[in-house]
Amino acid sequence: MQSREIVRRAITFGNPPRLPFWQHVVEFAPDDVCDVWEMDRAEAGWFFDRATWDDWGCRWARTEKNNMGQVVESPLADWSALGDYRPPDPTKAFYFERIEPELRKAGERYVAVTSHFCLFERLHMLHGFAETMQDFYLEPERIHRVLDMVLDFTLRRFAELHRRFENAIDGIFLTDDWGTQQGTFIRPETFEEFFAGRYRQLFGAMHDFGWHVILHSCGRINAFVPRLIELGVNVLNMQQPQCYGLVEFGERFRGKVCFLTTADIQSTLPRGNEQEVREEVRQLVRHWSTPEGGLIVFNYGDPEALAVTTKTTHVMFDEFAALAGFWQNTPTR
Repeated sequence: MQSREIVRRAITFGNPPRLPFWQHVVEFAPDDVCDVWEMDRAEAGWFFDRATWDDWGCRWARTEKNNMGQVVESPLADWSALGDYRPPDPTKAFYFERIEPELRKAGERYVAVTSHFCLFERLHMLHGFAETMQDFYLEPERIHRVLDMVLDFTLRRFAELHRRFENAIDGIFLTDDWGTQQGTFIRPETFEEFFAGRYRQLFGAMHDFGWHVILHSCGRINAFVPRLIELGVNVLNMQQPQCYGLVEFGERFRGKVCFLTTADIQSTLPRGNEQEVREEVRQLVRHWSTPEGGLIVFNYGDPEALAVTTKTTHVMFDEFAALAGFWQNTPTR
């Protein structure tokens, strides 16, 4: 069975013959996903290897760690700028011209196009994080206005992506970090007022194009997971299993959504204890997947930012590879 079909079956709980892998690091494990980041490149200069202005007018700067950095200047920090503000053109050829060469490399792999900074992240990048938190209450009409602008941009961007590449794409990887280590940034009521309906519209359009919705979100977002599933998320990229409560979280949600996951990037992997890594991998396979599917093995991809050694990464994939046929060998609990 080809990689693309194995991934699709894991997402739809269609009995894949093994665990699929989203990684390009080790040769001894499968490499089932072609992930394309090129649509995020900014004409103004920003990309993940270059911290400068992006096309929304946000200025980025590097953090101490060598990673993508963070926004340090927001174009809508002062609401007086909103009247004249215009988002970038989502149909501009620049955003799509590097995608086709990447698609040619996909072969028989599952194709995921990454579109970082979805609704919440783009909102607080435009207005400032603290300002956004308070203006859900003080300036709700303006928050709605910005979110409508971001949603319109995203819908038009994806319509253009589909027009250009149609069925060559299997899924879209979105990012909206929703939590701290203790819980979500906002109350469920605020999520419902500002985000639920817009997510439903966005995810519905993506499904209409034939794409899976793959959502990354860091933090302890347990409280939002049932709603995200209801709204149409097919795959949740969860990178901090210890933060969620590994066993309890898996037992609650396995079989309801597919997980794209790794050993914990903030605790287990940085400690580098081989036995801890292997045991966590075994727990993830046992408690987060089902005999019908529901788990894709993931690699964070920036070990330097995590202070994770190559050896530790290899240990993790070695254990996942050893368990790739877990449910074929263990059909019942």
